[in-house]
Amino acid sequence: MSLRKFILEIAESVLAGRALGADDAVKLSGVSGTDRYLLFAEAARIRDHFVGPVVHLCSIINAKSGRCAENCAFCAQSAHHDTGVDIYPLVDEDEIVRCATRAEQNGASCYGIVTSGTRINKGEELDRVCRTVARIKSETAVSPSCSLGIMDQETALRLKNAGMETYHHNLETSRSFFPTICSTHDYEDDVATIRAAKMVGLRVCCGGIFGLGETFAQRIEMALTLRELEVDSIPLNFLNPMPGTKLESANNLTPLECLNIIAVYRFLLPDKQLSVCGGREKNLRELQSWMFLAGANGTMTGNYLTTPGRSPELDRQMLQDLELTGAGCCGKGDT
Repeated sequence: MSLRKFILEIAESVLAGRALGADDAVKLSGVSGTDRYLLFAEAARIRDHFVGPVVHLCSIINAKSGRCAENCAFCAQSAHHDTGVDIYPLVDEDEIVRCATRAEQNGASCYGIVTSGTRINKGEELDRVCRTVARIKSETAVSPSCSLGIMDQETALRLKNAGMETYHHNLETSRSFFPTICSTHDYEDDVATIRAAKMVGLRVCCGGIFGLGETFAQRIEMALTLRELEVDSIPLNFLNPMPGTKLESANNLTPLECLNIIAVYRFLLPDKQLSVCGGREKNLRELQSWMFLAGANGTMTGNYLTTPGRSPELDRQMLQDLELTGAGCCGKGDT
């Protein structure tokens, strides 16, 4: 069977509701040359069938920066690395709410409060986050989200009762590759966090970062874990190597490989929100708009945690040029 025929047959299978297996996903990952364009087109067709062509936008604030005890090889905020990143405690409630209002004005209706560290400290820190979430819920139209590290069910319920709608916690990579990237906590701690959030009825945003040195088979392994955990949305990040980290010299991705990852993830997770987030400017370069042609239906607009992102104005122009409609990531009308 020709590769083009294989792509078309697999796409029809996915459209009919059959789950793509690991072996077929690995074969799709090897698509090259002009066959890639067919892969991208079929991924976009699958996207339109299951979730529609609307692009979901989200935005975040780095609400507590640096001095993280974890040793994730890619992270500029790890205390194990000397990166010169800004270090500060949990920022003021008013500032977080102001940024949420600005995110709403820029077209995002999901806004994430992100803190560095293994977990949020119970007591004053958690109290302040809960108060801030409640204010965002009452004072803006954005959907409040948090990314506070490893979390138990009690904390998840407290945040939900405060008004948080989505919890974000990345697996980062596959279970088999994770020990290469981080040794200060276990992969199952991350899995347990996702399950705790799901248990109390929260939406879960969970994905990873590519270009760490993992194989494509390991990328597929992570996708299958995400499918098993039934997460709701999946951020796809591409490594932007930071000086001072263990991966500062990594240069593992090309724009077309990034698009291939997006497309294969759409085949594997046809009904999920796939948002392209960190590293898109560096890794997709002039092909940024192609992320939507390859099956993505979301992106992060504005700055990331420790690096600048694209301006919301440029992202809005990109959507306009593509004749796509923007909506909020994790918006209240999403399923």
